[in-house]
Formats: sequence, C-alpha cells, structure tokens
Amino acid sequence: MLCEPPFARLRSSNLVNMKQDAQVGTLLVGCAAGGSGDRLDAARPIVDEFIERGLPSVLIFENLAERTLAFAQLAKRSNPESGYEPLLVEEVGPILQDCLRHGIAIVSNFGAANPQGAAQRLLKLAVELGCEPPRIAIIEGDDLSDTHGQQLLRPLLADELAQGTFVSANVYQGAWEIADALKAGAQIVVTGRVADPSLVLGPAIAHFGWPRDDWHRLAGATMAGHLLECGAQVTGGYFADPGLKDVPDLADVGYPIAELSADGSCIITKPRGTGGMVSVRTVKEQLLYEVHDPQAYITPDVVADITEAEIEQLGPDRVRLTGVRGHTRPPTLKALVYFEGGWLGEAEISYAGPNAEARARLAMEIVRKRMGNDVDLRYDLIGRLSVHADDKGALLGETSIRDGKDIRLRVAVRHDAEARIDQLLREVYSLWLCGPAGGGGVRTSKRQRLSNASCLVPREAVPAAFRFVE
Repeated sequence: MLCEPPFARLRSSNLVNMKQDAQVGTLLVGCAAGGSGDRLDAARPIVDEFIERGLPSVLIFENLAERTLAFAQLAKRSNPESGYEPLLVEEVGPILQDCLRHGIAIVSNFGAANPQGAAQRLLKLAVELGCEPPRIAIIEGDDLSDTHGQQLLRPLLADELAQGTFVSANVYQGAWEIADALKAGAQIVVTGRVADPSLVLGPAIAHFGWPRDDWHRLAGATMAGHLLECGAQVTGGYFADPGLKDVPDLADVGYPIAELSADGSCIITKPRGTGGMVSVRTVKEQLLYEVHDPQAYITPDVVADITEAEIEQLGPDRVRLTGVRGHTRPPTLKALVYFEGGWLGEAEISYAGPNAEARARLAMEIVRKRMGNDVDLRYDLIGRLSVHADDKGALLGETSIRDGKDIRLRVAVRHDAEARIDQLLREVYSLWLCGPAGGGGVRTSKRQRLSNASCLVPREAVPAAFRFVE
C-alpha cells in the first residue's frame, strides 16, 4: 500500500473533507518515545487516536539523549551498517502500516549516527509488511566526526582535542530541513542530531507555512515540542509521587499528544483510555524541565521566552499553553564532542541477616586493601547509604554501623586501564569464598566511558540539507 504523502495531502482538495469544527487547521503531534529503550507499546494508542480523529497528524520518536549518539558512533565504527536506534523495528513495525495507510507522517532522530542505515532498514521493513516502499527523507549536516569536522572544531576546542582521543562530534541542527522534507512529500523523516523540540516544530512549519522570522509562533511550537520531547514525563510519569502527587494507572501511562494551532499555541493531551494524567501541574513541571533561563530558552530555530506564558486546564487531560514569546534565533549552533574516557567497572555483593552491615563494611575494607591506594573506589551500602553517599566515601566513614539486615555492597571504579577494572571485578567476586561470611548474589559489569566538551559553531559553517533515500 502506498498513500499520498501526508503534507502533500494538506495542499490538495481533500482539505475540504476534513472535519468542519473548531479543530479545522489543527495539527496533531504525538510523541511515542522520550529516549532510546523507551516503552515499545507507546505508539499504538497515539496512532489509534489519530485515526479516530481524522486530522493531520505526525508521530515523533525522540530517541537521543546526549551520550546515546556518541555510543551509536562507536557502534557504527565497529559495524558500518549499525549506529541507528537498535529497537527501530520494534518501535515502528507495529504502527508503520497504519501510518502509511492513513497519511500519518513519522519524524524521528532514530537515525542517530547512521540515518542512511535507519532509512534503508525502514524501507526493508515496509516491504516485509507488504507495503510499497514509502518516501523516506534523511537530514544531513549534523555529523562533524570526519576530518573536515575535526578541522572546524580544532580552534574551538584546542585543549580538549590535544588531551583526549577523539570519538565523535555532532551539532544540533534545527527544524527547517524537516519542514522542507515534509513539504516535498516525505512520509518518514529520519534525522541524526537535531534539537529535540525541532522534531515538533518542523511539522508545524510545514503544516502552517510560517516564515522564518515569525518568532512568536515558532517559539510557541518549540515549547510544545519541549513538552512532548520526554514522552510520558508530561503525562504524569516523572510527576508521580505517591501520597503527594498521585497519578492513576501509571503502569499504562499514555504518551502525550499536542494539538497545535496556527497562532503557535497548543493543547497537551493524551490518548483516551490510557493511564496517567495531564494537568496544569504536570505541564508546569515539564515546561520548566531543563530550562536554565525562562526568558531565553535557546534552540537552533528560535529563542523562546516563557515568562508570560499561561497554562489553563480546559477539561480532563486537556491543558492549553499560550503566551510564549520568541526572539531571533542564535547565530551559532551547539556542538557536542566526545572523547574516550577510560572504563567504568561496577561490582555488587549482598549480605543479609544479623550483623549484615558490619560484614558488608568488612568486605569494603578487604577490597580497599586488595586494590591499593592508587585508585579511587566508590562504595555504596545499598539499603543503608547509597544515593546520598559520595565518591570519596567521607559520609560512609562518618556514619556508625547500625543493625542493617539487608545490605548490598556496590563498589565502582573509573580508570584508563581496563586491567584495573578487571582486577576490581575479580576482587569482589572472590569475596564469595574468601569472606566475610554470608555473601552472595555477586554481579559485575564494565563498560567504556566517554567524556565530552561542547562549543558553539557558526551556523553557516554547518549547513543542513535533506535528501530522499532510494
């Protein structure tokens, strides 16, 4: 099956057949992921809601935390065909046919370090599902990991590049290339690094036709994207605190939908019949999330000001955001650069019953002596002192032994030498037999670490563009 591209359909005579009610002109954007590894059943209720409502609709997946892309670059280095979202098929497969059949565009940064690879896998998936190949556009221009990119970054990060082993670099691109791809007929737009709210702003630009300097409307849709970008956080997930901020049916929390209007305002809601909640309080918390300056929330597309924003409860699970103001976009784009950062090793062992805490502390001292004084070890007594502990162990040293009967000792170390990581894992494992008494449930892990630095790159030095994948 091959349907007309969703944004081409908006310009056709089919527009007059849309529901003639107060929502004419509204664009629905739903977010089915707030990060890589998010729930795989989140998209289905959103797509069902889109189909039922029959309005122009876009489904986004926001898969990239800051380090996610750097690890994707490492994966691509090992296997040139990888480097995109590892759960791509599981995310998109259950809803791809319906999205194509009903003209629901898909926009996502699940391309990560390899948008081309992600697009090719989606083309193959469509064929496997019995669909005709969809029109897929990829956005390019964010990856600065090649020699040209390193040359561009060298005068901006001279010290960091001299001291560290370079892994990758990506610049945060914006919404306009996403909009251009949709207007050109893309049914799916695959990006690498773009600013999270741009995944929503791009479809809004394509739908409403806003000019590049319509700062207030661009800012309004940007903040709608900010509300959606973390998935279920705005529908009660990160809000929930039993007895203080109760949220119904959190196990089946619905992921958010924004109803975007031509003036840049939005209504935040969720699919009917799902758990969670959308309230003034959930929206306020997410609106302020990761905002350092409410007068200047800087994105590649616009600088948003929420100091005069108004939030209004319209009904159950329907909250409107208005009054966002916008200012001229910045002349630079943020680049994140990653370097090899050595290794992280973690090992855990449990002690239970009478005197468990004393035995766990003895195990801690044994490991300390065996590892020597040339490494800094982090100790946590889970069940006694962990979240509020410190890397130096000062707080553990200041607390007296109590009658804890269920303690899990965690030891962690960061080191450039993998051999020292392996030594720690062996030392904790050997506690099983070498004492103290009653230890068990040993679990160990190690992984490569990355360090990062950021800088601002002149916008004109890193142009973005879209192209269709055959």
